[in-house]
Amino acid sequence: MNTAQGPMPLPSPAVDPGDPLSPGTHTLVVRHDTADVDQRYHVAGSGPVCVTHSGGPGIGWEYLRMPELERSMTVVYVEPVGTGASGRLADPSDYTLATYTHFLHAVIEHLGVTEVALLGHSHGGFVAQRYALDHPEHLAALVLYDTSPVTGEEFWAAAVVRMEGFVRRHVDERPEVATYVADLTTRPDRSDDDGATAVLRAIAPAYFHDYWGREKEFAAGRAALRMYAAPAWGVEPPFDVRGELARLTVPTLILVGAGDFICGPHWAHMTHQLLPAARLMTLEEAGHLGHIEFPERFAEAVRDFLTR
Repeated sequence: MNTAQGPMPLPSPAVDPGDPLSPGTHTLVVRHDTADVDQRYHVAGSGPVCVTHSGGPGIGWEYLRMPELERSMTVVYVEPVGTGASGRLADPSDYTLATYTHFLHAVIEHLGVTEVALLGHSHGGFVAQRYALDHPEHLAALVLYDTSPVTGEEFWAAAVVRMEGFVRRHVDERPEVATYVADLTTRPDRSDDDGATAVLRAIAPAYFHDYWGREKEFAAGRAALRMYAAPAWGVEPPFDVRGELARLTVPTLILVGAGDFICGPHWAHMTHQLLPAARLMTLEEAGHLGHIEFPERFAEAVRDFLTR
């Protein structure tokens, strides 16, 4: 879901399969434990290289498509393992932060560029933080978009409280939102991609600042959302890099939607306190998907930061 009209087509196949940055879809084989796993990524645009990692975990990469940013940058969209046409892991509990970071590292090394900008959205921001801490030598800049330096009980409790507030505000006019809290906290059947997708599409309006006020713009993109059930619940402790971020020296932009219910300003300000040299920017009247709600404003903020 990248525009009001839904996903845009990518150039396909890759113009030059031998060039890892040629426009189109690419596949490389990554060794993980004792198995070879296909890792797909997609290239669009021209200019300096910006690698992106989408959220979820388990949400199809297409929602993060940013055509406005592609006008001035070569954007590399990682298709996370376990989603789309990328490979599947034998053990569903192995969809962990370490796994996603391993596959991201394989893509960045494969690109053959000395340094790249890295943009991580939501859970992809967790991956980006871990990667920046482990491999800062590969990064020219870091964009942490609607994410947090920590999860755990406080994080999820705050998300539920904000979702409950969303329900109270809208339930009279939109009775279907009464199930949103239960939908948010329900773990999908690991084998049921269609069921996971149905839940994501059902609660998607909560990820926007004003979905119903602009429904004609966003409905097609909502209908195109995909979620893959197996990656949604890896087995690992809560994410927490608060004790490590102080050693991060990569130039960083913290970008957050003012109305984001799940990774909102509270978590962005926490990140900024840990990274005082970073730039913090709030997208007013935006939710968790500011690049869709205000694509030009979003792209301008990222471009302005990266060109500095």
